[in-house]
Amino acid sequence: MSDEFKLSETAVHSASNPPESGSAGVPQPPGIPGVVPLLPLMDLNLFPRMIQPMLISEESLMTAIQETILHGRVISLFNFRGEPTQLADLGADALHPIGMSAYVLKMNKDDGGPMRVLVQGIERIHLVEIASLAPYPIARIEPATDRLEVTRQVEALVASVRSLFKKVLELAPGMPAELGMMNQSVEQPGLLADIVASALSLKREDRQEVLSTLDVEKRLELVILLLERQIEILELGSKIQNQIKGKIDKNQRDYYLREQIKAIHEELGDKDETAAEADDLAGRLEKKELPEEARGAAFKELNRVRRMNPASAEYNVSRTYLDWFLDLPWNEATEDNRDINRAQAILDEDHYGLEKIKRRIIEYLAVHKLKPDMKGPILCFVGPPGTGKTSLGRSIARALGRKFVRISLGGVRDEAEIRGHRRTYVGALPGRIIQGLKRAGTRNPVFMLDEIDKLGQDFRGDPSSALLEVLDPEQNHSFSDHYLEVAYDLSKVLFIATANVLDTIPGPLRDRMEIIGLSGYTDEEKIRIAKKYLVPRQREANGLKAGQITFRDTALRRIIADYTREAGLRNLEREIGSIARHVATQVAKEEVEKAVIGPPEVARILGPAKFESEVKARTAPAGVATGLAWTMAGGDILFIEATAMPGKGGLTLTGQLGDVMKESATAALSWVRSRSSELNIPEDYFSRHDLHIHLPAGAIPKDGPSAGVTLTTALVSLVTGRRVRPDVAMTGEISLRGLVLPVGGIKEKVLAAKRAGLKEILLPKRNQRDFHEISEHLTAGLTIHFVEKMDEVLRLALKD
Repeated sequence: MSDEFKLSETAVHSASNPPESGSAGVPQPPGIPGVVPLLPLMDLNLFPRMIQPMLISEESLMTAIQETILHGRVISLFNFRGEPTQLADLGADALHPIGMSAYVLKMNKDDGGPMRVLVQGIERIHLVEIASLAPYPIARIEPATDRLEVTRQVEALVASVRSLFKKVLELAPGMPAELGMMNQSVEQPGLLADIVASALSLKREDRQEVLSTLDVEKRLELVILLLERQIEILELGSKIQNQIKGKIDKNQRDYYLREQIKAIHEELGDKDETAAEADDLAGRLEKKELPEEARGAAFKELNRVRRMNPASAEYNVSRTYLDWFLDLPWNEATEDNRDINRAQAILDEDHYGLEKIKRRIIEYLAVHKLKPDMKGPILCFVGPPGTGKTSLGRSIARALGRKFVRISLGGVRDEAEIRGHRRTYVGALPGRIIQGLKRAGTRNPVFMLDEIDKLGQDFRGDPSSALLEVLDPEQNHSFSDHYLEVAYDLSKVLFIATANVLDTIPGPLRDRMEIIGLSGYTDEEKIRIAKKYLVPRQREANGLKAGQITFRDTALRRIIADYTREAGLRNLEREIGSIARHVATQVAKEEVEKAVIGPPEVARILGPAKFESEVKARTAPAGVATGLAWTMAGGDILFIEATAMPGKGGLTLTGQLGDVMKESATAALSWVRSRSSELNIPEDYFSRHDLHIHLPAGAIPKDGPSAGVTLTTALVSLVTGRRVRPDVAMTGEISLRGLVLPVGGIKEKVLAAKRAGLKEILLPKRNQRDFHEISEHLTAGLTIHFVEKMDEVLRLALKD
């Protein structure tokens, strides 16, 4: 017989021989205080006078037991109503109102291990309230007294209990012999019902019902029902053993137990839950439109599920695997919006400018309209932060009428994040690509791979290599996820990647994507975007109505010039939000009804200007030149300072310069020394002076060849005493022969010069081809000089 039907000998002894007051052995529990420590349990199997061992691992509950040992030894035990909750969130409604008071007999705890406790039930109690949760749960309780009126009905029920329990003992010979003696000797009806209930294998709900039944007559009736059910199960078990004994051998114990359960269900007329679940899965798989390979793999796994024990770990693994097959959109797709004019209107509504990207999306729609089975393009938006790359993906999905999914790849270092884990690992899941498609519910969403330039790699693999298959139109029709182990078609997905820089993206991965650059915005564009998008968004976010806050163009221009210095719009929106919150505060205090924001209000609310143009002040002395640089945040201006002191011809470079920039400085000095006579520099100047070149903002690393022209101009200005014109900026690489070589980031650098208020820009002649991407309004007010040699730069940049 299973141990489930055995009552511990200690419990039997304590029930049949309850300790007398003052007798040796177990001490008599004292009276119950009104406030005692509370131990919430999942399955309380303790009745009055019974003894039960307990294992406690929760720190706060161990503290409660230790405190109880010192103060009275009485605790309260209550069952959870449903699933257990955290002790910090424990409420009285989470527990059954009727529990047991118990006396702590023994306590033992090993270092670092759980606490072993032996408790004896005292009496039923009612939970009034939970008085405290810290440092451990404390309950306010009151006795729950049995209600008993001895009648002939009660006597008949007691006789029935004795008779039925005797039959249980006969069918379950493994039970302790003392139970038979106790069955005849215990005179109290309530105690008899409790002892019998504690000896039976009951569900926690049935055991709690017995505990909660204070009317002894009803408790006896309930125990009789439980005894009859127990007898029926035991008789069926004996019958089933005889039926199937010849079908199995001694090495098939697990199979034997499953057959027993199956036969029990058949005898009771119940359907086997495992078989029913497998049939349900089969029906869903039949209805699901799956590719042939996926269908074969799914039904093969389903056949394995039918043969598994539901209690095994492999069963849950296979069940989860089949759920993924059923939840993935193998053939479900949304219908594309092929109205090109409507798509154009949606893109224009959501974003200002960005004509190149909008044109590419409209081209995709046009080709898709003519050739519906075309493969999805792989686009990569590259640009400074805050230029609208991520929001543009949502807008594209809306224009196409598709679902939008975004995953962030920043900091991802594990290849399994892309391809998934093999099912041999505990807790294995598909990769982020498959998970994203499950969330979308369609096989053709707009799928954004955000921050693809910030992928990492370590001993767990290289995620960028795993993306090669995802982003290759020739391969992604049969993408293989390690978890699914069948091919999945990604060719209908429109993948859009975003990045701030291209340098950190591996070459093979970059080669698979169509690169589309996003430059920064001019001041005029920022003003238009602020009026159309940013101001309404911040007004709504701060609870203001349309007429309660108005921004003048001059106020927006003041914010852009004095409080932000960026290629994108994030800081601009942040400052607009600050002003909107200030106005919202005034409106809430009923100090104003509406506010018109001009430059004075901007200065009053935002405080002193954070940025100011320092071009004229910085370039006033000789030896200082203004260069143009490209950063991850867009274009910026860069001051290069040079000075000389008596020495022996040494060169010092400071400002956290990289190796390429140091080499550019050395090349610049070599060219200047080679042209000493043409520049009217004394022959012994360099042998009698040490030179020091410094790039301010010394905490920021700087590198690249594009400062060569500016370094040379600053050196020539220093040694000739001719100052550099303050309204001129320049960029370009220099060769030892004085040639000005092309550089990158021209559009961003032009925008930076315009933001800084410069009037003239010197650019390499070979960069003239890049100007076809720059709109005329971006260069309005700027004079662009394209130069081939360093002599032209000096003639245009230096004052007479």
